[in-house]
Amino acid sequence: MANPTAALAGVPAGIQASGLWIGRRQLFVRFAAEAETATMYTAEALANELGRLVGRSTYHSISVSGRDPLSNMAFLCAVFEGNGSALPVMLDCDGQRPDAIAGVREFVALVQVTLDGSPADATVERGVESLRNAGAGGVGHALVLAPDDSTTDGQLLRAISQVHVGAPQAAVVIHPPSDAVEKDRRWLTFMEQAAALHADTRLLLRLPRPSGMR
Repeated sequence: MANPTAALAGVPAGIQASGLWIGRRQLFVRFAAEAETATMYTAEALANELGRLVGRSTYHSISVSGRDPLSNMAFLCAVFEGNGSALPVMLDCDGQRPDAIAGVREFVALVQVTLDGSPADATVERGVESLRNAGAGGVGHALVLAPDDSTTDGQLLRAISQVHVGAPQAAVVIHPPSDAVEKDRRWLTFMEQAAALHADTRLLLRLPRPSGMR
């Protein structure tokens, strides 16, 4: 397909709320979920739109995220072939398509695998494989864990251990519940254990997401 299409939830500008590039001003290419209002873009139209937006303001990077972005491989490759925007591209995904990572390594600067709640070991394992595949191509890579109140320290430490063994150059970012750090000294002990397992582990609070962005 010479000019593939995809359903996107717009191309908004905003501040990255989580992960390794938290706080950076980005353009967001978000694949629409079933319940979201979507706009159909051709790859050529999106590439032109990104170029236009970059020419009008200053951004750190482009974030590609949303519903299963790696299922739209042909579209992404067509959009970023040559990367006319000249901005670094971050792929934020759930890491469950590790074999697809090789296809995006030419135009992605950072692969970020984000796992919410208490992911199963098998889910983490596939995420780590995605990170390993990114690292093999010289691409920056990070695991982002966003636990909820039911997530145990043991589950988090097990995930960090899997990263250290499978993708030792990866950064690990932990986003605790928003008020947990100031109320619970548990995180001081947790970070001591986490850093002993994997030195590049960071504890950061998520920023609020702009209205209309999830």
